[in-house]
Amino acid sequence: MTTPQGMTEAERRIVAVWAADCAARVLPVFEAEAPDDGRARDAIDRARAFARGDLTAAEEIRRRFVAGRAARNATSPAGVAAARSAAQAAGVAHMGAHALGAAAYAAKAVELAHPHDPRARGDEVEWQLAALSPDAAAALRTLPPVGDDPAGPLGAGLLATGVLGEVIREIQAHLR
Repeated sequence: MTTPQGMTEAERRIVAVWAADCAARVLPVFEAEAPDDGRARDAIDRARAFARGDLTAAEEIRRRFVAGRAARNATSPAGVAAARSAAQAAGVAHMGAHALGAAAYAAKAVELAHPHDPRARGDEVEWQLAALSPDAAAALRTLPPVGDDPAGPLGAGLLATGVLGEVIREIQAHLR
């Protein structure tokens, strides 16, 4: 990839595992609301297949928005965030920075699903950090800080603001 947010294909395959794991933890939130919609589960499965080398980046680039459209079938903000986490996980094949998006949306889904638990989001981020392999952490360290590089998902858009931006900043601070 030509952007600092892209990573090498080998690095993207490594972080795809972590992104899929983050998204899989909140998949039940989406599936409880849209039990007949398999797009989010399929996106996570595709992220894992990409990580194993069973799918190419080119194959996934063509399908990267499918799971994001599943968010329309969610009935709550938590379900929407869970579907978007899966979509971000699938997007790692295209650009490695989407791994942080998968984690951020997963943490947001947990927080929204547990509005009376002030520790819900923090506990999820702690799990995410503990689940990082050393190789995935090293690959994520190559990414620019959220909001610094406009040429990708970590630019000035959705991932840089609100809860999503807070989660990504927390993860990046831990990694540095």
